[in-house]
Amino acid sequence: MTTTTTTTTNAPNPRDAVIVQAIRTPLCRARKGGLAQVPPSTLLSAVLRGVLLRDPQTPHDPEGTAPASAAYLIPPSDVQDICVGNVLSPPTAAVSFRMAALAADIPHTTSLSTTNRQCSSGLQAIANIAHAIQSGSISIGIGAGVESMSSDPMRELYEKFPPHVDWDAVRNCRHSRDAMGCLTPMGVTSENVAEKYRLDRTALDEFAAESHRKAARAQSLGRFRAEITPVGDVSRDDGIRPGTTAETLSRLPPAFDKQRGSTTAGNSSQLTDGAAAVLLMSREEAVKRKLPIWGVWRSYAVEGVPPDIMGVGPVFAIPSALRKASIGVEDVDVFEINEAFASQAYYCIRTLELEEGKVNPNGGAIALGHPLGCTGARMVVTLLNEMRREKKRWGVVSMCVGTGMGAAAVLEVEAVRSSL
Repeated sequence: MTTTTTTTTNAPNPRDAVIVQAIRTPLCRARKGGLAQVPPSTLLSAVLRGVLLRDPQTPHDPEGTAPASAAYLIPPSDVQDICVGNVLSPPTAAVSFRMAALAADIPHTTSLSTTNRQCSSGLQAIANIAHAIQSGSISIGIGAGVESMSSDPMRELYEKFPPHVDWDAVRNCRHSRDAMGCLTPMGVTSENVAEKYRLDRTALDEFAAESHRKAARAQSLGRFRAEITPVGDVSRDDGIRPGTTAETLSRLPPAFDKQRGSTTAGNSSQLTDGAAAVLLMSREEAVKRKLPIWGVWRSYAVEGVPPDIMGVGPVFAIPSALRKASIGVEDVDVFEINEAFASQAYYCIRTLELEEGKVNPNGGAIALGHPLGCTGARMVVTLLNEMRREKKRWGVVSMCVGTGMGAAAVLEVEAVRSSL
């Protein structure tokens, strides 16, 4: 299966979906971190409020009065639709997330939906809003993602919500191997990638240590400050471990294949709580409102891969998205590739022959964390802040997706093009 947005030209178009603001909460360790006691609806409310403010870093008192109208980038009532990516919350999240929007001072006239494409849910939410803008269905919307892995632990997902299928039909269908492969635990898919492509444990530990090194440096330089809206008194990511080395990581035992495995708690993404939101509108609206355009949504692609090696998804999704944007891999200045596991991220980067310096320059999910439904939106926030700060033109966000997919999006910062 392939899902794409086709871009035939990069010339400005009034119906282009453009991003005018992007913000996230701090990313904090599940169960132990600064947001462990915060419900996902509160995390979502924080970013829905923050993405509409001229100064998203303004502390928010949930029981206080709404900000003055001058504090808003646009009036909350002008937002026509919101799409929220989420994976682990129960079905009633559709209700609590609607309540979260209302609590963020967004009126009932603004509609809201939820979406679940596993680890790409936050990116899919942005894509849904971008597509609605490109088609003319709406002019202004918010794509967001949220996950509290403290409130809704991943380990309990299948216990509470086992798949409802006809097991005899699934086991006897033409694609039974792939169908049953959808049940493969994520850690086991990581081991499958490592074994199939003969990945060395030392290389994976070095990759993980480098993620922490880059994230720690970025945090010390204050690079994350502009992209974070505080939640209460929490304003800083707390999963980054400065001083992490490949040597210390090498002492950790394999987590999934105790005898021959290479995937450990140290070279896998962290369980994390967080939320992110992106404010999009048509180019016509942005120009009319005289708002600075952070970036332009140029293309989106989702490609299917075998479920039991789902981590290879970006190898197929990134080239697909680049073709739709009519650019090559050599044109891309910054790649944000989700580090679900060092095995799959390392394999994808190596296979696509990407320049290491262009990939996750401020660290990835091994250091920052991977709040499932939030990650795709968080990566867009981080990407755009990095590209604007470093004056880069082309960026790609990509991740593997549980049950066997890869997703990727291409974004352009036009201010750089105009200066070339």
